[in-house]
Amino acid sequence: MQKIYRLHTAGRHATGGSPVRGLALALALLSVASGTLAANGAPVTGGTLIYLEQQAHTNLYPPAGGFYPNGGILNQITDKLTYQNPATLAIEPWIAESWTSNGDKTQYTFKIRPGVTFSDGTPLDANAVAKNFDTFGLGNKERRLPVSEVINNYDRSEVLDPLTVTFFFKKSSPGFLQGTATIGSGLVSLGTLAQNFDALGDARHIIGSGPFVVSAETLGREVDLKARPDYNWGPKNLPQQGRANLDAIKYIVTPEDSVRIGALLAGQADFIRQVQAYDEKQAAEQHFTLYAAPTRGVNDGISFRPDNPLVADSRVRRALLHATNSKQIVDTLFSPNYPQATSVIAAPAAGYVNLADKLAFDPAQAKKLLDEAGWTPGPDGLRQKDGQSLSLTIYESPPQPQNKEVLQLVSQQWNQVGARLTILAGDAGSKTADSLDPLKTPANVVEVGRADPDVIKSQFYPANRDALLQKGGLSNKVKSFSDDKLNALLVAISAEVDAQKRLELAGDAQRYLLDQAYVIPIFEEPQVFAGAPYLKGVSFEAVGRPSFYGAWLEKH
Repeated sequence: MQKIYRLHTAGRHATGGSPVRGLALALALLSVASGTLAANGAPVTGGTLIYLEQQAHTNLYPPAGGFYPNGGILNQITDKLTYQNPATLAIEPWIAESWTSNGDKTQYTFKIRPGVTFSDGTPLDANAVAKNFDTFGLGNKERRLPVSEVINNYDRSEVLDPLTVTFFFKKSSPGFLQGTATIGSGLVSLGTLAQNFDALGDARHIIGSGPFVVSAETLGREVDLKARPDYNWGPKNLPQQGRANLDAIKYIVTPEDSVRIGALLAGQADFIRQVQAYDEKQAAEQHFTLYAAPTRGVNDGISFRPDNPLVADSRVRRALLHATNSKQIVDTLFSPNYPQATSVIAAPAAGYVNLADKLAFDPAQAKKLLDEAGWTPGPDGLRQKDGQSLSLTIYESPPQPQNKEVLQLVSQQWNQVGARLTILAGDAGSKTADSLDPLKTPANVVEVGRADPDVIKSQFYPANRDALLQKGGLSNKVKSFSDDKLNALLVAISAEVDAQKRLELAGDAQRYLLDQAYVIPIFEEPQVFAGAPYLKGVSFEAVGRPSFYGAWLEKH
């Protein structure tokens, strides 16, 4: 369950600073009016929630929901076939009332809840569910809709009756049930599935069955949601039932950290995402609520692309791993909400094993490994080999908290053993193409959340995110590196029916990734939010995306 810090209730606080005043002008007419508290602290109906988001959403095709600005919207406007309880991680009924599967997990049959409709009035029935998962599981090349990373070995669907659908898999797919509860499996209308991928960057084109619907959008700047008055099919085990308490939600893209926190403390916003660790103290001191929701997946860190000659030798990768002082990074930049990584995946993740001994900070060992690999210090201390310098580049990843500062510290640490790390701007126009070419980017930032062992496959398997860029990525000059042992492990995780064996395979994959030094885990990444004291009932799905279905404003 997410860490929630409940602090003493207080009213709104005024702060100075021109960025906040500028935002206040835009929000002046949207401020929540004062009102009275509901009796006994019961939920209040009405009001508009002002939500400041660090980044604009990119695309709202549900399998693209892994990007948190995307998922933060999708989680309000779509429902899922099942609900993953964030406290127990159990899979519970939602749009599916019940389900069964065969012994080898190659068939799943779901009974659909009657009376559910999309916001365009079309039925969310077995046919709609089948079409959603046919698209998510197989993709649609004509419309450029990619396959979902949470669905493995998908074959086909079969509609048995208007409220019953069976899914068939080419081989065992034990992670599928949990996959039906993830943000990437948000159910959308047949009309939405008929759109091309690029069109789904416009939130107004996403027709879901969720408690809120998109009412307006200014692309790249603002998305407005309004409550759906006839909504009556939330997860059956939630205390909230019927329509949402809030009347509306206004998402405003606010990139500057200082402006988001300033607007919240000034009473011009009700909820913000990406509270930096250095701002947590002032929010706490002014009695605002901090939420640190775990992402339960692959830790924030750096992975290598072994097709780049600089990091093709495992001794070089192991040297850079031991040259990285993750404790210093966490102690310098972060709060206790960001635990130091002790494995490839986070401690609350399914299948986690503590491998802290493999991540020891040991500069002497790092130098020894570089010596053994033939990299000798040059006149300026930078190591050289065959006329080449040990100089790597990496792109900053703006979605990750304080990523530029993290990479700057890593650069200083690597410099102590004779390696250079050059950090490129995260918004550079060449980033997308260069990041897929190991010759241009021998290292990259990794992190992905999912409360299932398949999260390791999502990050490293060639057909998924392919963090190692096996077979050269998009480069036409190198296509040599692939790791069949790693790939076999990842496939085995996705297909192992025995739950205990599946967790053991996840442990084996973590050990192997660190033994090969393919990745340097640095810290467990939460999603840290802050809310006004009068905002109540906010919840989070299993990997940290907020849900406002049960939220309310005590003053409205």
